[in-house]
Formats: sequence, C-alpha cells, structure tokens
Amino acid sequence: NWFDTSTLKEPYRIEGKKTMGLELAEQLGWEVPDIILYPTGGGTGLIGMWKAFAELEAIGWIGSKRPRMVAVQATGCAPIVKAFEEGKRHAEPWVDAHTIAAGIRVPAAIGDFLILDAIRESDGFAVAVDDDLINQAQEECAKKEGILLCPEGAATLAAFKQELASGRIDKKERAVLFNCATGLKYPMPEAGITIDLNQPIDYSSFAS
Repeated sequence: NWFDTSTLKEPYRIEGKKTMGLELAEQLGWEVPDIILYPTGGGTGLIGMWKAFAELEAIGWIGSKRPRMVAVQATGCAPIVKAFEEGKRHAEPWVDAHTIAAGIRVPAAIGDFLILDAIRESDGFAVAVDDDLINQAQEECAKKEGILLCPEGAATLAAFKQELASGRIDKKERAVLFNCATGLKYPMPEAGITIDLNQPIDYSSFAS
C-alpha cells in the first residue's frame, strides 16, 4: 500500500515544474529568454520547462524560439556534464559524489536522457563549477543584491560568470538563472560578531 514519489517516478512532478516555464514566459510578455541556467540534480525543473515551452507553442502563446538550456552541476557530482561532453544519451552513476550543494548532489538521475535531450535540442550545454566558486557567488550575490541564494542557485551564478568569460554565453544574451531555495537552509559563514542578548543591540556594528 505504498507509492514511490521520488523524482520522475510519480506522474505529477513534471506537470508542477512546468509552472516555472509558464510563469517565466508570462512575465516576459509571452517571450522566452535566450538562455536558462538551471541547477540540475534530478533535472525535473529543466525537463518541465522544456515541456512547458513546447505546449505553449502548440496552443499559440509563444513562437518557435527556445532558450538554450544549460544544466549546472558541481564538479564533485557532474554525471550530466560528463555524459554531455562524451556525447552519450545516458549518464553513468557518479562515484564518490560530494558538494556543498546538496540539491544537485544526485549521482544518478533517472531522467538523464530527458535532460540531455533538452540540452542538445536547444543548443545548450552542461557545465560544472567547484564549491569554492559556489561559495564566492553566494557571498557576492548576498553583498551586492541582498539575495541569499542557496548553494544550488549560487552554482548557476558561478556558471554564468564562468561561461561569460569563456565565451559560451554572449554578453548580449538575455539570461535567466534559477534559484531553487534559500541560503537559510545552510550554515552561514562565521561573521566574527558576538551578541550579548542581555544588552541593547548596536546595529551599527553590523554595517561592515
């Protein structure tokens, strides 16, 4: 009397993930961006958006243009990147998977072929970034934008900056980076500040 609700083993998760593609197109005036960077573990978000764009075209709400889909992984667990670079349709299970970005620490994605199909059909690519770059991107976004990205979301920012420098992403392209959670779920960097809860708080001490 049990039912497996894990990624891609139940019928509704991709339908729910389509919402990201539907809302993205709506918010852009029924257009799609040039490129989407998505933190990819099980890959349902990427697969769901790709499905949403096809259905939106079928009902006449968008045209035939598609964004280049980019699967972002961590160097410590990058089975999709390896399969993409080797021209394979299925990814081999990743041995000794490790990264601070737990949401993309998926050694074997059951929908690997669907992820790879979407990447290739869209002329996108798969890319990995290391944990140091993820940490740097998270800190930079927090300081400059006031947004505390989760490590998975920070991975997309790290990948975006990396691929702008490499030329795989053009500066003229309109890019969307997906952040799937909040950094509050993860340990925060040590700020070096202690608070005496028995005394009034001096907020000016946090200014730096």
